[in-house]
Amino acid sequence: MTGDLQTEMAKNDRGRVVACDSAYHVVPENRGRDVVVNASYCGVLPARFLAAEAPRAVIGVDCGVGPGGASIAGLWYLEALNMPAAVADVMTVELGNGVDLYERGVISFVNRAAADCGVEPGMAVSLAARLMLDNDPAAPSASQVTNRMVVDTGTSGRKIVCTDSIAFGLPEDADNVLVTAGHTGRSAVPYLLKVAPYGFICSDGGGGRDGSGRAALEIVEREGLAGATVDARLAAMGDGLSSYRDGIITGANTLARAAGVEVGMSAREAARRLADRARD
Repeated sequence: MTGDLQTEMAKNDRGRVVACDSAYHVVPENRGRDVVVNASYCGVLPARFLAAEAPRAVIGVDCGVGPGGASIAGLWYLEALNMPAAVADVMTVELGNGVDLYERGVISFVNRAAADCGVEPGMAVSLAARLMLDNDPAAPSASQVTNRMVVDTGTSGRKIVCTDSIAFGLPEDADNVLVTAGHTGRSAVPYLLKVAPYGFICSDGGGGRDGSGRAALEIVEREGLAGATVDARLAAMGDGLSSYRDGIITGANTLARAAGVEVGMSAREAARRLADRARD
């Protein structure tokens, strides 16, 4: 037992895993060494208190995520500090019981630093906590966190590649379909023209006045680029994998429509059609 507020669940020469009933039970002794498994939501407010004591890592509860992701927004607050953080599915735990969270919780969301430690959604909290204790996150620069991933290959052999921004496109993407997660306003045009992907899908940024979040579709079409946008209300901006997995098409330029891309179509299907289109 650590005082009356924390229960020691595991220990090694790097530190401890401690369970507590609230994020507000983090203590100075946790600084830089302990994984704090706390049965609070992981919004920005509790994340501030956790960050102030700077433990090695934290695990909280998703509390249903909530409007605007408020119940898990602390994951990204802590990610900005390069602190590993994760949350458990609220339906797998007894709220306000840190020991139960450690023993029975199942991870639902993780930040980049936690993923670096090997933590994944669907994992037991007890295992996730040990991975956080045993491993350190990387310390990449902002430009290195691209989350680039090949997610599919069309029948044409062209790759469908996710990355979080069109700014992270590579020269080889001239032969790929890029699925990204920034808006498709006029500021995206230089990046699209520089990379000149075989096809692209970005976010509509919520639309914007006069459809400005999709303005680049028509502009880059003049240079032969086929592209479409997904609904920012459904696919998380800044997360290319979400654009691909959750995206629903809200706009497409003439070249994309000629390839069979339609409003209301899933991004997965639209990406396949762009990959398999015949270039004029």
